[in-house]
Amino acid sequence: MKTNTRLNRRDVVARLLADRGDLLVVSGLGSATYDCAAAGDDHRNFYLWGAMGGTASLSLGLALAQPDKPVLGITGDGDLLMGLGALTTIGAQAPANLSIVVLDNEVYGETGAQPSATAHGIDLTAIARACRIKALDEITEMDGVEALAKRLHVGDGPLFANIKISADEVEKVLPSRDGAYLRDRFRAALLGDAA
Repeated sequence: MKTNTRLNRRDVVARLLADRGDLLVVSGLGSATYDCAAAGDDHRNFYLWGAMGGTASLSLGLALAQPDKPVLGITGDGDLLMGLGALTTIGAQAPANLSIVVLDNEVYGETGAQPSATAHGIDLTAIARACRIKALDEITEMDGVEALAKRLHVGDGPLFANIKISADEVEKVLPSRDGAYLRDRFRAALLGDAA
């Protein structure tokens, strides 16, 4: 796998989740989930196993259902590319509490590191802006990650950030893959006794 000087995915996700407060997190399959688990497994993390292309849509549904809680959908470029239509619905619904963060390494990391469309110049930030989502300029420095982390709780979304990360592989940190368990613990963390 190629090495580059882009940001370290683990450092990025650890910073985004460091001061999470009541942030609800939906992570895409594969690396985004490994990164969230590495930053600290939390019952308010919903790991989206086996549903490539669904992270933005599920995050939107959660944001609409829980308008008083900040929601972060964190995923890779491959996942978002597969579910681009979700950005149009996010733009139309405009939930102020939703942030979508793409960890863009320009490859399909889970299937052998084939180049994704972003490696060929497709601009996810421009697509998000065309969908009337508040898209930050592409993030390539940790200062940008720091600024983004502070905005996750403000409620001025929907917010979109494409973060250029290294395609280097890192150790997998695997949370539970039991869908029923993950659903139940997330519901209990969110709804308490009402779950």
